[in-house]
Amino acid sequence: MANTSDTATEHTATEHTPAETTAALAAGHPVTDAPEPRATSNRSTTPSSERFRDYIGSNWAERDDVLPPAREQAPYAAARRQALSALFPGKRLIVPAGALKQRSNDTDYPFRAHSAFSYLTGWASDAEPGSFLVLEPSGAGHEATLYFRERAGRDSDEFYANPEIGEFWIGPRPSLAQVASDLAIATRGIADFDGVVFDAGTLVLREPAPELPAGAGDEADAELARVLSEQRLVKDAYEIEQMRLAIAATARGFDDVIADFPRSSQHERGERLVEGVFNTRARLDGNTVGYDTIAASGPHACILHWTRNDGPVVPGDLILMDAGVELDSLYTADITRTIPVAGRYTEVQRTIYEAVREAADAAFAIVRPGIRFREIHQTAMAVIAKRTAEWGLLPVTAEQALEADNQQHRRYMVHGTSHHLGIDVHDCAQARREMYLDGVLEAGMVFTIEPGLYFQPDDLTVPVEMRGIGVRIEDDVLVTADGAENLSAAIPRTADEVEEWFARLNA
Repeated sequence: MANTSDTATEHTATEHTPAETTAALAAGHPVTDAPEPRATSNRSTTPSSERFRDYIGSNWAERDDVLPPAREQAPYAAARRQALSALFPGKRLIVPAGALKQRSNDTDYPFRAHSAFSYLTGWASDAEPGSFLVLEPSGAGHEATLYFRERAGRDSDEFYANPEIGEFWIGPRPSLAQVASDLAIATRGIADFDGVVFDAGTLVLREPAPELPAGAGDEADAELARVLSEQRLVKDAYEIEQMRLAIAATARGFDDVIADFPRSSQHERGERLVEGVFNTRARLDGNTVGYDTIAASGPHACILHWTRNDGPVVPGDLILMDAGVELDSLYTADITRTIPVAGRYTEVQRTIYEAVREAADAAFAIVRPGIRFREIHQTAMAVIAKRTAEWGLLPVTAEQALEADNQQHRRYMVHGTSHHLGIDVHDCAQARREMYLDGVLEAGMVFTIEPGLYFQPDDLTVPVEMRGIGVRIEDDVLVTADGAENLSAAIPRTADEVEEWFARLNA
């Protein structure tokens, strides 16, 4: 049975999915409890006779409504809400989780709550669609309330007839009391959200729920989004531990992929096998992948965001694998390794690989509190310019290429060297430039270092033996009090280490 596609009902009354609830409440419409799913009645029908309703609503065991202890991240989420509260005294703040997104017809994408919502509530992979966090001004701070659609009783049609939220279809859903205990936050039913005031003192994180009515206005809403991005620039202890766990799971996924090379290299779409093996690990050890896995073999490695993954994995080629496991907390790793499919680099491949590693190592060596984020990229690019000039690829010297008006070396690496990482793979993206690219590093920041060299198959500036080779090495880095820690250093990095890694897993 595929997701919600095998149902329709004969009911004609109005039942709202979480997405429809959001829109209805935003428009001031009442929310009723009788179902009207999206599927059309030319498929199958849910019984609707009075006798059936009486029968299906009776003779159920009492629920064991055990209240869980507060989850590990609950006190951290409370501290984050308190920090946000201090920045917006007297303002009502509304942060939606977002709604289900339609994939096709009556099939939705797996739900993932908006990152800011999860960051502030601790409700992560198990969050309910259509929920809202409201910080209501109170005294010198705010009172936090989480509004969501609680589970329906078994005497309700929703229980069996609604394929999007009914328990027969998607399993048990939590009660208000259970979520309040789990997240250590006050909860109310979604119908009560209709009483939340939208006025000049209300700021809304509008991205997850653009249909909400206007409050203070676009400029104020944008400020809330910016502050929530900048608040995540420095990670707390819980977040750092989650990053370590996500990286450890990702390392196991890379092991799985390398051990499976004898199989994947025999299939005409071996990249799909590589992707599938890693995704299996992501589902076993986490929630899912943090982003679409890049399994780019041979010349596909020169395509920066190659995610079709439909090519062969050919012995003698390199495969560039960029992948990360997202945990149930939604924190994700982001690692890239470029591996010889046959287990050993050719001389040319090794030369290019070690030049990229040199750039990565040079960038890592300068990381410490007090430097500017942009210096990491500048340091890596100095090595890229130096090596490409030595190989005769540039029409100018390395020093000349590094001048702002030249940049010829960027032909072979057009992307940046680093981005912040955390609950989003490209974390803190709405932070101001002066806080991000031009920002000063602080202890607790986590970001990638990922230089590369990409020599396109048809690039006439490159010697024939280099064409079609793409290499990237990406690690996840934590800024410490007096320097930096490479959180992914245990995943082999040097050419020698990668060859030994391959040999060990394919002995």
